[in-house]
Amino acid sequence: MKGTYLGEFEEVVLLAVAIRIGDAYGAAVVDEIEQQLGRPVNLGAVHTALHRLEEKSLVKSEMGGVTSERGGRRKRLYNVTATGRRALEETRQLRNQMWDNIPKIAWS
Repeated sequence: MKGTYLGEFEEVVLLAVAIRIGDAYGAAVVDEIEQQLGRPVNLGAVHTALHRLEEKSLVKSEMGGVTSERGGRRKRLYNVTATGRRALEETRQLRNQMWDNIPKIAWS
């Protein structure tokens, strides 16, 4: 298993998967990120990040059911694992700690 270090884009993708619980597949993750960040995101980059996150055991995937809207093709659905949740919590804690350590004078 690879380490649980999260790059910035991996963190954003993992957060989008967490937000889209039960409905996190490639295109839905792209839509969520674009809506949250207000900027375009490449579907291929999201798929690459999802693959890396799965290799790190931060997400797991399974094939969803067949839908007529996709011409009978199934979606690969992603969910955040317990390890992924811990990685997000640790990243959030580290960021908050660093923000808290900025001297007040730095903002003057």
